[in-house]
Amino acid sequence: MPRDNSDRTYCYTRREALGLAGLVATILVGCSSSHEAETPQADTQGAEQTTDATDVGSAFVSEKVPLTRNGIALNLIRTQLADVTPDKSILLAHGVTYSSHEFDIDYEDYSLVRFLASLGYAVWRLDIAGFGESGEVTDGFMPDTAYAAEDASAAAQLIIETDNRETCDLLGWSWGTTVASRVAAAHPELIDRLVLYAPILRGIGAADVDEPFHHNDWDHAASDFQTLPDGSYDPEITDPVLIECFCSSCWHYDGEESPNGGRRDIAVDESTETIDLAAIQAPTLVICGDADPYLDFEAVNGSLDLLPEGSVLEVIPGGSHIVMYEKPYYHDFQERLAAFLG
Repeated sequence: MPRDNSDRTYCYTRREALGLAGLVATILVGCSSSHEAETPQADTQGAEQTTDATDVGSAFVSEKVPLTRNGIALNLIRTQLADVTPDKSILLAHGVTYSSHEFDIDYEDYSLVRFLASLGYAVWRLDIAGFGESGEVTDGFMPDTAYAAEDASAAAQLIIETDNRETCDLLGWSWGTTVASRVAAAHPELIDRLVLYAPILRGIGAADVDEPFHHNDWDHAASDFQTLPDGSYDPEITDPVLIECFCSSCWHYDGEESPNGGRRDIAVDESTETIDLAAIQAPTLVICGDADPYLDFEAVNGSLDLLPEGSVLEVIPGGSHIVMYEKPYYHDFQERLAAFLG
């Protein structure tokens, strides 16, 4: 959920950004996402067809699994280690602006999807209606938090059926924590363990969200990454190639607009509770960085008082909202996550 960095002196048009990302991807090994001039649309025909398996690297395999809800084809992708039968499943819920590709940046060993798959998971990620490669919506306010939770609940039910499980785990990031917490509260029978990564426990500040769609740009996509006093990105915290890979993926999958329903839900007064922790029955990991500008740390530090037995709070010193992609912290993030998930 990037900050507003409108005062930056550098700004790319979409065409310029795509050209820069292509250059970085060509020269440097590791960032292998392709970038096209047009944002791909969801294949609603494919939602009615058989699962399409694709190779995402020598050790991993992904497949798109058909899911349609409310007449909209949803992009649901399952990733696992090749030639291994996963013994558990996890669903990842994305943030308010950019879609589920955020969890699988193909650069070095940063990908959260592939890390979780290496732990023996079938890793599922969903694009909420109107986001990424899911079907378009005409009203950007329609896929709000409540609506997104229904999309995620439908995905969780399909995951359990497809993988022949009794339950699955669920991880939400940023706005995705408000979505994931609603799923866990409304359908406790579906969720074994819950992860709230960078949880928006209270409003981020009252703001008028008047436009149904957010207008995306390159700087906005990059603005979660920590900066130096002069506004440049801190190379000690974040690899600049990773920033280019992340932002070019945002352009490729999310394009110039994203639905604003979720943003309107969380852009409320800081005293407004956005997650009902007491309603959650699953053991929950609350994990974040202590330099995250969006979090209410009074609420974060008091979260275990409301969560069920077996819940854990992990705060990573120095980490920000995008701690899973920060050089000094991402292995620590992964290790704490793995310890909780068992």
